[in-house]
Amino acid sequence: MSRPLRIQYPDAFYHITSRGNERSAVFLSRRDREKFISYLESAVERYKAVIHVYCLMDNHYHLLLETPAGNLSQIMHHINGAYTTYFNTKRIRSGHLFQGRYKAILIDADEYAKELSRYIHLNPVRAGIVGKPEEYEWSSYRYYTVKRKAPEWIERNFILGYYDKKQVPAMKRYHDFVSVLIDQEYKSPLADIENPVILGSKEFVAEIKERFMGAKKPDRDLPALRSFSTKTSLDQIEKAVDSTILSDEKLARQVKLYFCHRYSGRKLREIGSRFCMGLSGVTQASKRIGLKAEKDKKFCKILKRIEENIIL
Repeated sequence: MSRPLRIQYPDAFYHITSRGNERSAVFLSRRDREKFISYLESAVERYKAVIHVYCLMDNHYHLLLETPAGNLSQIMHHINGAYTTYFNTKRIRSGHLFQGRYKAILIDADEYAKELSRYIHLNPVRAGIVGKPEEYEWSSYRYYTVKRKAPEWIERNFILGYYDKKQVPAMKRYHDFVSVLIDQEYKSPLADIENPVILGSKEFVAEIKERFMGAKKPDRDLPALRSFSTKTSLDQIEKAVDSTILSDEKLARQVKLYFCHRYSGRKLREIGSRFCMGLSGVTQASKRIGLKAEKDKKFCKILKRIEENIIL
């Protein structure tokens, strides 16, 4: 049986799901759920995982997870492995608890993190367990919308930051964002996914394919690809561009955006903040430089020279 493709790199975002073997329940008691959550916490402490969103159902769970160290497999081995050992020991059983391998979809966080967080938090409502997501004890939703102290290992600021810089108004707006779909049928953000392991814009999917799939030969047993264990800093990129393009500040700025978008591994929001522009502005500026390079051979050579300096 071939293993699912795992694309791993620093600061990647994933939507993770794992189901019970033969769809059997994996959480049978309150203690089970508390124990599983303790493994999420230890994954943060030991393996530098960043847990943005979680929801535990009876026979499966959802995570919105970020990997600053590019070590998804290590994180998930810890979470699922430790919990399986606990569950089997407690119930004097052996064998697999989860059905096959966990499913990990690499996501374009700037495009889909908000929608996926809403989708995950509404799981108990769609299942008819509760009428409102804040009534469900075993998800991260209440930490996003109620004035209560959240565990230190849950990262809420990334998603709440899309709504307001201040926490209280951000939580109110996020509550409204989620609540508007409570009594409505809506399409899952995963419904129209074209690539089985990547969810994002066409540009994002193309970039990931180019960076991680283009030069690799398929491996039927383990087609997992890992690269970019270190990332280029924004300062390095700016320095490389400034040393090459000296006379045209406007062009230099656009080229910096292009290389920051392509090589830094930083989120669009962080790049945009650096250059005082919006998320779409970063994408469009990067796209324009790419198109210019396709049409202008001389300019293309300049980019290649800068690229060589960046990846040294």
